Amino acid sequence: MAYLSMGEAHRRISSYLASFSDAIAAQDGGALKPLLAVSSSSSPCPLLGVADALVAFHDWPRLVNQSERFSNLGETIIPLLRSLQSYRLRRFADAYASYEKAANSFLQEFRNWETPWAMEAMQVVALEIRLLAEKADRELALNDKNPEKLQSAGSFLMKVFGALAGKGPKRVGALYVTCQLFKIYFKLGTVHLCRSVIRSIETARIFDFEEFPAKDKVTYMYYTGRLEVFNENFLAADQKLTYALTHCNSRSRTNLRMILKYLIPVKLSIGILPKMWLLEKYNLVEYADVVNALKRGDLQLLRRALQQHEDQFLRSGVYLVLEKLELQVYQRLVKKIYIIQKQKDPSKAHQIKLEVIVKALKWLEIDMDVDEVECIMSILIYKNLMKGYFAHKSKVVVLSKQDPFPKLNGKPVGS
Repeated sequence: MAYLSMGEAHRRISSYLASFSDAIAAQDGGALKPLLAVSSSSSPCPLLGVADALVAFHDWPRLVNQSERFSNLGETIIPLLRSLQSYRLRRFADAYASYEKAANSFLQEFRNWETPWAMEAMQVVALEIRLLAEKADRELALNDKNPEKLQSAGSFLMKVFGALAGKGPKRVGALYVTCQLFKIYFKLGTVHLCRSVIRSIETARIFDFEEFPAKDKVTYMYYTGRLEVFNENFLAADQKLTYALTHCNSRSRTNLRMILKYLIPVKLSIGILPKMWLLEKYNLVEYADVVNALKRGDLQLLRRALQQHEDQFLRSGVYLVLEKLELQVYQRLVKKIYIIQKQKDPSKAHQIKLEVIVKALKWLEIDMDVDEVECIMSILIYKNLMKGYFAHKSKVVVLSKQDPFPKLNGKPVGS
């Protein structure tokens, strides 16, 4: 941190205060927005010079308190600048505590403004409260203290959501705050809390989804799509994640990859296999062997792929989805046996001995007896992955002569 004279520090702080006051007096949301960004500003941070001035000039609160110009803004500005000062000194828990005070004061003012002129500024506050809470919780955890700030940020954002969710023009900002809430709930592992917010967005007549900004709609569909994956509602997940992918900025490879990371296992679960070029383009090669296993009917390959990338799949929350693809792999294996038999003797192709399936599995280094295979074949028939019946005495699966392996056609297994 460069040395600042008292005069220069005084000038910088006074300039910031004047800019803040002018922005509010002129109802200039664009000018106010960067003045509230303690941590999320682009580099170099425009408030960096102010932060250095606050550290150098300890008596800065007097500048706010002595001026009548800031009398109505003091409850917002003083904790905001304390937050900036603490952030500059890397005291993140203190920075969060001060910012939350400033944010509550700003929200009170925001409620009183009839027009949504400060919407962008309110969105910065919503973003800041989450980012600062994350940093504060990491600091608290390192110091063996209870990391509670992210939970507190969620409570504050629910108040912001309440202020935006009315019938007035401010409701257009509700989806942005909803997405910030989703990020908090997913981070905390409290995804069940998303339901009440989703209900407000999707059932309230005051909201027209199409009136929200495009980037907020994409983020919303991404998170609600992930929720549907979590709840194993694959058709709904497919619809939401496909919307997010289609409407995402085509230049944003990172966001496209994030969406595909969940959309691919959803597509696999409903019988749609991605092309290899797509996996390579977006660096999602962890799915390559899963796809190959489905194509070949190779159960061992699927299990190896799940084991090799277990940590990634568990972190993403898609491991259980991929594990359930085993049924599709069994179906492909039986189908391969059926095709081979059809080439040798078309009249008996639909009669497959369980013993043959046992041998095929042994060749794939999967050790199963006839009874276990019979159980799996029963499940395939029950789930409509295979049409047929058992001749129990002869231990033979008798497949339907018409469409013995129905396509999923975009329906999840067992639907």
